[in-house]
Amino acid sequence: MSLPKRRHLRRLDRVFDETRAPLYYLTSCVHDRIRVLARPDIAEVLETAWREAEEVHGWLVGRFVVMPDHVHFFASPNGDEGKSLSRFMESWKRWTQRGIRQRAFASFRWQEEFFDHLLRSEESYEGKWQYVRENPLRAGLVAAPEEWPYQGEIHILAW
Repeated sequence: MSLPKRRHLRRLDRVFDETRAPLYYLTSCVHDRIRVLARPDIAEVLETAWREAEEVHGWLVGRFVVMPDHVHFFASPNGDEGKSLSRFMESWKRWTQRGIRQRAFASFRWQEEFFDHLLRSEESYEGKWQYVRENPLRAGLVAAPEEWPYQGEIHILAW
């Protein structure tokens, strides 16, 4: 005899739609929150790694914002080809750490952990994006979000 699904678990069917890859909101911080990322040469290392993520890791990277001491970005595995989230982030951080060390800061390193949030709806995606794009404004770095030079979109990740 099978038991009926609990009411609070039924909503998971909507969250984990098997026809669509999961979409994550990701944040990674610099070790000791040292403010070194918001520079053209460093942003180029990060953006290059995001552009190559599909081929190297099987992940698509969408919108992103590079702050002085952390990055926010949205990403999704590209079908069954994608590495696990943990392996993708570990590889991405290792590659970018090496690039940043070679270009500018020999002692640069990321914090070991990262923050991930599984997006559950289009509203969640847009809400998180508005929060992320306003980060430079809240930090007093610009007068308007669109003035921040270290942001962009690699792939359009439709919900």
